[in-house]
Amino acid sequence: MSAPTPPPGPPALPVTFRPTRTRVVLLTVGAVMFAVITVVAFTLEQLSGGERVSFVFTALLFFGVLALLSRPKVVADEEGVTVVNLTRSRRLSWAEIVRVNLRVGDPWVFLDLSDGTSMPALGIQPGIAKQRAIQDARALRALAENHGTGTDNNG
Repeated sequence: MSAPTPPPGPPALPVTFRPTRTRVVLLTVGAVMFAVITVVAFTLEQLSGGERVSFVFTALLFFGVLALLSRPKVVADEEGVTVVNLTRSRRLSWAEIVRVNLRVGDPWVFLDLSDGTSMPALGIQPGIAKQRAIQDARALRALAENHGTGTDNNG
């Protein structure tokens, strides 16, 4: 038996963390759903033009929702981290991040911030790629530790 390999150091910056498998599934399902509903709308002869348009609009709406769900990511660079969640993005300096948490049962990573709050980072989620999410959370934690977490004393 060989000795366990030590954990790798933090990744090179800039780096983007995102749930790639989840994103692929959501966008694929959205595209297939859009195509199928659109084909059905133009195949059914008894539908009027307005009904066809409503079918296509509904398919586009479904695709838009799935695309929105595939948006989350966490981008780390030399200055800090940009957390992109479903509808909002927030830029954090490294000093604002006190701790990176991914506990058993958590749906995604949580960032403990220097102002005492916690922020979800949906870009790292253990849904269908648990091991990848754990690796990404460890990498983000290592980056935060290397770049001086919790050292912001300006407020």
